[in-house]
Amino acid sequence: MKSFGKILVLGLAFAAAMPAASAQKNRGYYKDVFMDSGILLTSRKDLPAARSLGLSMEAFISSYKSDSTALTCLDTILQTEKISGSTIDENGILLYPDGAPRFRVVYMNGGKAVNHAVTLGETGRNNYKAFIKAGGSYVGTCAGAFIACSATAKPEATEPKMSKVYMGLWPGCTTATAISKSETDMTITKNSPLLKYYDFGGNMNIENVYHNGGCYGNEIHIWPAGTEVLARYQVYDRKTKREVNGKAAIWALKENEYTGRVICCGSHPEGKVTGENFYLMRAMLEYAMEGNGAPRVKAALKDGESRLMDKMTHENAPEYTRIGDKQYHHYTYDVPKGCDSLVVKLESVKGWKNFDLYLYANSGDFAFSDNAWWRDVTLGVDKTLVIKAPKKGKLYISVFCDTTVEAEQTAYGEQYKGRLEVLNGVPYKITVNPQ
Repeated sequence: MKSFGKILVLGLAFAAAMPAASAQKNRGYYKDVFMDSGILLTSRKDLPAARSLGLSMEAFISSYKSDSTALTCLDTILQTEKISGSTIDENGILLYPDGAPRFRVVYMNGGKAVNHAVTLGETGRNNYKAFIKAGGSYVGTCAGAFIACSATAKPEATEPKMSKVYMGLWPGCTTATAISKSETDMTITKNSPLLKYYDFGGNMNIENVYHNGGCYGNEIHIWPAGTEVLARYQVYDRKTKREVNGKAAIWALKENEYTGRVICCGSHPEGKVTGENFYLMRAMLEYAMEGNGAPRVKAALKDGESRLMDKMTHENAPEYTRIGDKQYHHYTYDVPKGCDSLVVKLESVKGWKNFDLYLYANSGDFAFSDNAWWRDVTLGVDKTLVIKAPKKGKLYISVFCDTTVEAEQTAYGEQYKGRLEVLNGVPYKITVNPQ
């Protein structure tokens, strides 16, 4: 194994070609999906629903078993470096140097919820919270649903029990179903947003969804405003220890336009490769990604004022922090009436010329590679973009970092190599001058 100070181990990436529609949506993220198959979660290597959608994916793959022969110190070291950060990637692989989400969505597997939450540590759990707050989305099944909540309660409890280690990505309460190694049916709720993607046979019912110690969303205790119930359990023909008929089986929350969407599912549709279970998992991923946070503007640029973006993560100045791999930084400029032309200059910082940063501009809307009216995509950092006769009003300008790491598959997922320095960001300077 190579030095941990120089290499990060990452997850399995799928080589399937990305459809055009998916590619257009993947604006400003390193990849689409990060799968947490970490310590004491199911050691899943493949997520068929993501692969079938043409989504790019990575994962951390540890061992589910808790015996000493299955888990080693290496599992802890690698998970900590990945989620909490390391010297070559200060805030971990979920976040860009400025705290923006590096993936569109995280999927967390089932397994041993409390145990995995403990192994993430406070820093790791805080990074998950920052990921959602900054606009990344989340899908958790079974243990992944438990970990996302804030509290648990038994059916007869009058008060919920707040958890010290669950993350509160969905700040509500769950209750264990007491159903193990069995199956349940689910009824898609009327007007459920999942129906935008599939009609599930037209009868609103999904049969035989695997269930093993999962939960339901407890609508009596701590039900956050804005939570949507997407599906409910249907077990009328099965004997269960606890009453779960009609309880929330899948629920979601997006707090505002800038946060990501959190989706919790008490059962296990994720392993299926066909049928309605398979399409249920696809729909959850699609709805999660549809709920990514809106782009944010770094700053309004002023005439002739150079903005130096050279801060590191630990300096806690995200508005001046370096750009990460496959990330956009967005700016605005108020074009005055009668402006003949504008010159936008992107300049490298000493010692950081050997990177590929692209420059885009658009009138009236955020500038991306697929919609920008003006662009400079020559190699290197230094760029000069001349915009003739710009329309009066708001001009959107963006910087995009095309330089990224290489990924090599290992037993724990993928290992980053190559341009590792990009993980802590590339500094640059940007200036706008009217002519």
